[in-house]
Amino acid sequence: MASAAPTLTRTETDSLGSMEIPVDAYWGIHTARADANFPITKRPISVYPDLVVGLAMVKQASARANREIGVLDPERADLIDRAAQRVIDGEFHEQFAVGVIQGGAGTSTNMNANEVITNIALELAGREKGDYAFLSPIDHTNRSQSTNDVYPTAVKIGLSLTLRSLLEELDLLRLSFLGKSREFHDVLKVGRTQLQDAVPMTLGQEFNGFATTLGYDHTRLTENASLMFEINMGATAIGTGITTHPGYAPAVLKHLREITALDLRTAGDLVEATSDTGSFMSFSSTLKRNAMKLSKICNDLRLLSSGPQAGLGEINLPAMQAGSSIMPGKVNPVIPEVVNQVAFAVAGADMTVTMAAEAGQLQLNAFEPVIAHSIFQSITWMRQAMWTLRVNCVDGITANRDRLGAMVGASVGVITALTPFIGYAAAAALAKTALLTNRSVADLVVEAGLMSRDEVVKQLSPARLSGLETITAAIPVIAPEDLIEI
Repeated sequence: MASAAPTLTRTETDSLGSMEIPVDAYWGIHTARADANFPITKRPISVYPDLVVGLAMVKQASARANREIGVLDPERADLIDRAAQRVIDGEFHEQFAVGVIQGGAGTSTNMNANEVITNIALELAGREKGDYAFLSPIDHTNRSQSTNDVYPTAVKIGLSLTLRSLLEELDLLRLSFLGKSREFHDVLKVGRTQLQDAVPMTLGQEFNGFATTLGYDHTRLTENASLMFEINMGATAIGTGITTHPGYAPAVLKHLREITALDLRTAGDLVEATSDTGSFMSFSSTLKRNAMKLSKICNDLRLLSSGPQAGLGEINLPAMQAGSSIMPGKVNPVIPEVVNQVAFAVAGADMTVTMAAEAGQLQLNAFEPVIAHSIFQSITWMRQAMWTLRVNCVDGITANRDRLGAMVGASVGVITALTPFIGYAAAAALAKTALLTNRSVADLVVEAGLMSRDEVVKQLSPARLSGLETITAAIPVIAPEDLIEI
């Protein structure tokens, strides 16, 4: 058997020594060391494409700013600019290979970006990868920058880009619930508080409530997205701007705004901005709010569809897969269940963000990688959970109209609608009688002489029971002592 061809390599050197790097790799020695040091998640940063794009946007804006202020020659600046654009366009993402969880406050991620973009630029110049004497990952691609301003800025840009897709999916889910609310607008049902029968409503009102709460979440997430727009580019190591030209911060901000189309702004206090991760914590908290409310909606869907024979059985969820390896015909609410689990993971991720934000020390928070990973994962999972909930569940929900109608007809709770006319005490007594005798509330009210049959029918109409028609009748309230015993 022929032996495998030897892997061709190039030698790269850093302050710790030399290493052999695969000749076709666009990453270099810093990425190789990180790969060896952090075999934790086996998930490279490329699993978050918008983070990679955010990094490339920062490098591109920096190259343009450095050229503008005269600290980087036009040839090298143009090469870096063009290389970064190729990454922004979706090329070379597989070369962003460092793990999502890493020590060093994101230095490995920043160097991975520097090396990949530099080697792309070298190829554009017709040179070999690793020809850092001509174009250096640190002296040129990282000019005027530090991990401590590049990394958080790239994370914020990446999160802003990723959030767009989440908001789009959130709005589609809202519209799906809204469509169901219109479909079910005339389906009367018994409302419940504390899992006990309450007063009537329509199934459409219930689903409209789901749509409304998702709309509120869309607004809150959009508001909190603005927290991502304050950046610390120009801060370099700790916020003092050491190694930067006085014109770099405003120049890089200008170019970043043009490249990203985001309303970015430079923090007023770069020292504070470099050490603080409060914006990430606030944003994560808003994601958790959305996750918890979505989970509550899924709990309601599971309850409303429970059964189908021995549960509430008010709605039918689409049957997506066999539910049991032992019970034939069983179908489980697997789509709401998976959304519940995503929500639990988002809550856990928010706790991780909270602890990491608190654990920062002095002029830098070393734990931004786990903050970034936690939030990117939450957004990604939430977006995918919303998609499957919409497509594989909500869009196919149907109402068990006959069952809902029968439950309303037998409900004692409808007497609440008559309390303005017969009084609370009389209503309570008749409700008790109805439960004991299994008789209709309407019949008992008429027999007691408290209201005519026509008046009862009018006040117990679906429109009035659900609050869709304002009560206008002016029937005098019967005092408790005037109540006729049944």
